Amino acid sequence: MKKILSKIWKDKALILEGIKNSFFVKDEIEKIAQSRLRICEACPLIDREGSKCFAPGTQPCCGECGCKLAWKTRSLASECPHPDGARWVAVVSQEEEDDLYKDINYNPDKP
Repeated sequence: MKKILSKIWKDKALILEGIKNSFFVKDEIEKIAQSRLRICEACPLIDREGSKCFAPGTQPCCGECGCKLAWKTRSLASECPHPDGARWVAVVSQEEEDDLYKDINYNPDKP
């Protein structure tokens, strides 16, 4: 459990980014997420039952990292953690994404 909490804490910015992008939908991000999700759906590591998910009831999730796919695929600064090599890569770094949202005056309270 300590290992899981440590991983969640380390990746909290990426997790929150994916959650935020799930609620505040942008067409460009959705296109990327759908493309990534198609790759994940074909991956043998996908966990559809939830036995490898960090949080119960968040399946489907990545069987390698335990992240909910709906959030992971919407995190532009995340990449696929497949042990044989990433099947999809980060589009931007976390810092670049933060700057992008600042530049476009992103405000999640306004549509």
